[in-house]
Amino acid sequence: MQKKAVIFDMDGVLIDSEPFWQQAQIDVLKELGVEITVEECEQTMGLRIDALVAHWYAKHRWEGPGIEETASTIVGRVASHVMLSGVAKEGVLDALKIIADQGLAIGLATSSPMALVNAVLARLEIGHYFSICHSAEFEEYGKPHPAVYLQTAVQMGFHPKECIAIEDSFNGLLAAKAATMKTIVIPEAIQANNPHFSIADIRLSSLSDLTVEHLM
Repeated sequence: MQKKAVIFDMDGVLIDSEPFWQQAQIDVLKELGVEITVEECEQTMGLRIDALVAHWYAKHRWEGPGIEETASTIVGRVASHVMLSGVAKEGVLDALKIIADQGLAIGLATSSPMALVNAVLARLEIGHYFSICHSAEFEEYGKPHPAVYLQTAVQMGFHPKECIAIEDSFNGLLAAKAATMKTIVIPEAIQANNPHFSIADIRLSSLSDLTVEHLM
């Protein structure tokens, strides 16, 4: 089936925000008396913020703010980091231009809430490329469930098999594969040789490596 749309994940694909998420988790949870490490944060990559906080709450039941309030605090910290010092990942602008020049529609399917999506697109000045931006906050389930990808395809007017998903995390990759989309994965360097990513159709080291042939 001919490909008609490319759907991007956001965190770790368009912007190097994973360090912001990790630092925000570590700082906010530390304020609640919970000590976690960067390595532990990596286990939650790609999860929706409520699922992420629920994960930590199940392991370390703290007193005070609940899951919703804690999640909101973390998102606020991440958004502040993004607006202050967020930068596009290598090759983002060139990749968006290549895709647009091929006449393919471009969408966004993310686990992050729309407040953060708006911050990222404003900071990177790339919002005009995206016809649809959809967050898993509006779905019953977040990644690795395929709902956010399926709904993004619906809103864009395409069958999932007509779409290519670009991801960086294993949870996101599972979501895109379950949605029956062609998948391109760009894992973090430390995860580059993780055999789990072998389920992707294409594995790249950065968006700078994206070619027209990958979009077929």
